Amino acid sequence: MVSEELKDMLNMAIAREIQVSIQYMWQHILAKGFEGEIVKPELRRIAIVEMTHAEMIAERLAYLGGEPTTEPAPINVGESVREMVEMDVRAEEGAIELYRKVIKKAIEEEDYTTAKLFEQILGDEEAHHDYFKSVLEK
Repeated sequence: MVSEELKDMLNMAIAREIQVSIQYMWQHILAKGFEGEIVKPELRRIAIVEMTHAEMIAERLAYLGGEPTTEPAPINVGESVREMVEMDVRAEEGAIELYRKVIKKAIEEEDYTTAKLFEQILGDEEAHHDYFKSVLEK
């Protein structure tokens, strides 16, 4: 069986995924102006992907004998579209950092299924990060 440390890391991941799914959906609703109209559809799409990540991680954690959290990490919507996207870049960077640690820890514990799950999710997070970074480029 896996360590409590790995289970705690999975719960941190769930909290982050719930956070950004709400954060991105609210940004989709609240983004205004020309810039807002450009990013709204992608914010909505990514929000749904993030909620799917939360579900997959929660299912894995439950299988491993843990109890998935229902509490999101702190949600930061932002005021302007630029501020929203800057916050989103930081959120994705935090996820990428955490998920690399989860993969490493899961491999150390020979939990290859969790490692594979997070490799898949990491790919999505890197794509989201790339999108948000490209939006900020001039």
